[in-house]
Amino acid sequence: MASSEVDVVSDEENEEKVKQFHEFGLDDRIQKAIAKLGWLEPTLIQEKTIPLILDGKDVLIRARTGSGKTGAFAVPLVQKILSVKETQQHQQTTGLVLAPSKELCKQIHDVFVSLTTKCSREVRCLDISSQVELSVQKPLLAENPDIVIATPGRALQHLKAKNLNVKKSLETLIIDEADLIFSFGYEDEIKTLLSHLPTVYQAILASATLSDDVLSLKKLVLHNPAILKLEEPPLAPPSQLAHYTLAAEENDKAAILYALLKLHLIRGKCIIFVNTVDRCYKLKLFLEQFGIPTCVLNSELPASSRCRAVTQFNSGTYDIIVASDEKALEEPHVMKEKQGKRRKDKESGVARGIDFQFVSNVINFDFPLDLNAYIHRAGRTARGKNQGTALSFVSVRERILLEQVDEYLKKEYGQDNLFKTYQFRLHEVEGFRYRARDAWKAVTRIAVREARLKEIKQEVLTCEKLKSYFEEHPRDLQSLRQDKALHTVRVQPHLKDVPDYIVPPSLRAMAGIGRRKRRFNREIAASGASAAKSKYEARAANPLAVMSLGKKAKKK
Repeated sequence: MASSEVDVVSDEENEEKVKQFHEFGLDDRIQKAIAKLGWLEPTLIQEKTIPLILDGKDVLIRARTGSGKTGAFAVPLVQKILSVKETQQHQQTTGLVLAPSKELCKQIHDVFVSLTTKCSREVRCLDISSQVELSVQKPLLAENPDIVIATPGRALQHLKAKNLNVKKSLETLIIDEADLIFSFGYEDEIKTLLSHLPTVYQAILASATLSDDVLSLKKLVLHNPAILKLEEPPLAPPSQLAHYTLAAEENDKAAILYALLKLHLIRGKCIIFVNTVDRCYKLKLFLEQFGIPTCVLNSELPASSRCRAVTQFNSGTYDIIVASDEKALEEPHVMKEKQGKRRKDKESGVARGIDFQFVSNVINFDFPLDLNAYIHRAGRTARGKNQGTALSFVSVRERILLEQVDEYLKKEYGQDNLFKTYQFRLHEVEGFRYRARDAWKAVTRIAVREARLKEIKQEVLTCEKLKSYFEEHPRDLQSLRQDKALHTVRVQPHLKDVPDYIVPPSLRAMAGIGRRKRRFNREIAASGASAAKSKYEARAANPLAVMSLGKKAKKK
């Protein structure tokens, strides 16, 4: 069906005046919750979308990840439910939110919970995406929560079991990350699910792209929709997101990463991307030997473990995640051709949709295999108005992939030399290279296989058998930290420390070498300390400052 309205939104249109949340006529309880969340003003897509949804129109939202799409549909849905509550006689489910992965379902649920902190008795929200027995969730659905969040497959299971009945009550259907719904293999589920819904309801699709799958879904779900396209580059502007490349062959990548982390040249939260699950565990086991705690995130872990990993990362429990890109999840035809023995969870996704908060750096240990993968990875940082950096290790074989990405970004931003070279003299840190070579070789294929099996067994055990125990003993949840060492490779305690003699002289102040001496002579050397501080102050302000190891820092 043809669209009645096409609204192309650009940053230029928004320069006049930003509309504030109180101008939407929202309930006071929602406004208090928004203030508590720290949302100072609506994002561009929220400003344009909220009034349309409140007017009851079907809406198709296209905006990049991090633009505030979740808030754009969550705020008006809560407002609509509160308005209906004034005349509603019976409790019933009026809102259904579908998302392609369990992690994204939990993230959406958290947003709704935050928006309803002041009206939690009036607006109840339930996430049923977790893979527990249907009978466990049946009594929760029997209470008819106002909003139900699920993956399409999980929602259909409950609809067929008649645990969820929205044939007469549903008023709003929302599908988030719509461009991934069919890619995750949910086409049949969606078509069947629609037969369990009423003939008339308001529908909202939110997507990062307007792919063919989204257009097919639009024909199935939307009726005469308003289309909101946020006209902006796929990534944050260069002033907010800096792109760096570092030439490194396979044998040197691990040594460089080890040196960057131990010399504190990378600061803040960091996501390290590799191209396979095996590489995830190999890198984790490598860094473990040097006392660098990391968490692995991939589709083979139980859903609750993945969600807990993201939650702990966002809360600051640990600062480094090693993640794998699951190409099979985005391209089902590839999965059919290369069917592996290991079972993967189709309701899991790492590079898309999940809201990793306050990520300072994205490191492509393996350069992404295509343009979309690079955009999705780099999109994990520089979200909202935060600064971020994307550092890519590039081998000779990966240069052609870099050139493709560079060519595309030049056209998008109209700027040459978008990728800056991160100057790194590997021979200056030969001591790190020597250590890294042996540590990398120690992580054999057998060690990786044992680590994968060990972690999966541990997570299944803790998720199922100990769930009720940890609910009663929340302090013991520390034992479930996702960055625990796997110990399938022999750990040598002395490798955790970095001796002074392997640190380049120009970087000893940044690496913390000699700090004790400065503290002891603090009063005598006050002027010297302040000079050293100012020297590195500008460099420390940038999480990934470009520098040449072994040379003095250039003054700005």
